[in-house]
Amino acid sequence: MTGLLIVPVALPAFLGAVQLLLVRQSPRVQRLLGLAGSLALLAIALRLVAIADTGVIRVYAIGDWPAPLGIVLVLDRLSAYMLLLAALVGLGSLAYAVRGWDQAGRNFHPLFMLQLAGINGAFLTGDLFNLFVFFEVLLIASFCLMLHGGGKARLRAGTIYVVLNLVGSALFLIAVGLLYGVAGTLNLADLGRAMGALDPAGAGLARIGAVLLLVVFGLKAALVPLHLWLPEGYGEAAPPVAALFAIMTKVGAYCILRVFTVVFGPLAGELSWLAQPWLLPAALATLWLGMLGALASRALGELVAFLLIASVGTLLIAFALFSVPAITAGLYYLAHSTLVTAGLFLLLEPISRQRGELGGRLAPGPPLGQPHLLGWSFFVGAVAVVGIPPLSGFLGKTMILQSATGLDAAGWIYATMLLTGLLGLIGCSRAGNLVFWETAGEAEDRPAAAATAGALGPPLALIGCSVLLTAAAGPIVDYAEATARQVVDPTCYIRAVLDEGPASGRSR
Repeated sequence: MTGLLIVPVALPAFLGAVQLLLVRQSPRVQRLLGLAGSLALLAIALRLVAIADTGVIRVYAIGDWPAPLGIVLVLDRLSAYMLLLAALVGLGSLAYAVRGWDQAGRNFHPLFMLQLAGINGAFLTGDLFNLFVFFEVLLIASFCLMLHGGGKARLRAGTIYVVLNLVGSALFLIAVGLLYGVAGTLNLADLGRAMGALDPAGAGLARIGAVLLLVVFGLKAALVPLHLWLPEGYGEAAPPVAALFAIMTKVGAYCILRVFTVVFGPLAGELSWLAQPWLLPAALATLWLGMLGALASRALGELVAFLLIASVGTLLIAFALFSVPAITAGLYYLAHSTLVTAGLFLLLEPISRQRGELGGRLAPGPPLGQPHLLGWSFFVGAVAVVGIPPLSGFLGKTMILQSATGLDAAGWIYATMLLTGLLGLIGCSRAGNLVFWETAGEAEDRPAAAATAGALGPPLALIGCSVLLTAAAGPIVDYAEATARQVVDPTCYIRAVLDEGPASGRSR
C-alpha cells in the first residue's frame, strides 16, 4: 500500500512526458490524457485521505534506502489533505482549460502535469533538499504557464515572478547549506531530532537558516512584504492558470506549518516555535494589505488576486498560533479559500467576455448578456470569500477568532479580521455594483460570448464547494482537528520516518 505514495508525483510526470511526445498530434488526445490523469489523481487522493485518517503515518523509501540516507515520501493526515485540495483545483482548472484556453499557447498540457507533479511532491517529500527540487519544478512550470497565451503584460508579470523566485531559490540553498552544516542531515525528521541537541554556535547558525526558510516560504505564500509578484502575476495569467495557482500560495503555507513544527517545533530546544514572533505580525499585515488592495482594485482579476493575498493572511494568522484549535480552524479555512478563489478566477472570464472591450476593468459598461446567472454566481463567490454567513468562509473565520480567545494578541487578531472583513465586503460590493448595476444602453448582441454550461460548470463547482464545506463542516473539522494534533506533536512523524520503534501508526 505504501507504493501508492509515489503515484501522485509519478503519474502526472509520466503523463506530461507522454503529452510532450504527442504535442504535434490532435489536442483531443492530450485533453483526454490530462482529464483522465486528473480524475485518477482525485481518486488516488481520496484513497490516501482514507488511509491517513486511520492515524497511520506511511513512509515510502525510494530505492529502499532508509531515512535519513535515502529519499522518503511521507503520508500523514496533513499531506493527504493537501493532495486532495490540489487534485480538486487541478481537475476544475483543466476542465475549464480544455474549452480552448489550452490552445492559446504551446505545451500547456505537459506543463500543467509538471506543475501538479511539483505541487504533489512538495506535499509528500520528507527531505528539505528534495523540497527545494520540487520548488524548482514548480518555478519552471509556473513561469511557462504564467506566460501562456503571450502578451506584454504577462511577460512583464512573469519576469518579475521568476526573478523574485530565483532570489528565493538562492536563499533556500543557503538555508539548506547552513542546516546541513550544523546537523549533517536534511531529512526533516532527522533535523527535528537534531535541533534540540545543537551547541550554542550550531544553534545560532540554525536560527539563521530557519529565518531564511521562513523568508523563502513567505515568498511562495505571498506574505507581506514578499507579496509584490502576486497581484499582477495572477491578475494577468490565463483564467485556468490563475485558478491552478490558487493552490500555489498554499504550498508556502504548508511548508511553514510542516517545517516549523517538525524541525523547529516543540522538540527543538531553544529554537522551538522560532517562526511565531515573526509570522503573526506579518500575517496580520498581509490581511490588511490584501483587503485594502481589493478595495482599490481596478480590475476583476486584480480584485481576486488581492482577495487571495488576504486569505493567505487569514490562514497564517491561524498557523502562527501553533495550537490545535488554531491549526484546526486554519485547515478548514485553507480548503475554503483555495477552492473559492480558484472558482472566482475561472468565473471572471465569462463575465469579462460579455463586457466587450471593457473586459474585466471595474468601470460602468453595457449590460451583460446573462446578468442574473453571472451576477448571482459572482454574489455567492463574493459572499463566500469575504466570510459572510452562512457559508464556509464565515465558519472558518469564526473558528480562527475562537482559537485566539485569551491570547495576548487576541485584540489585534479580532480587530484586524473584523475590520478587514468589512473592507472586503465593501470592495466586492463596489465591484459587483460597477459590473452588474451601473450599466447603460442595451446588451450587445454577442451570442459567442454567452456563458455555456461547459464554461460555468468548473467555476460553479469550485465555488459550490463552499456550500459542501458548510454542510459537511462536522466531519471535515473532525479530520482537521486530528490533523492538527498530529502536526503539533511531531514525535510520531519523526519515529515513523526514522523507524525508531513504536509510533502511533507507523507503517513502511
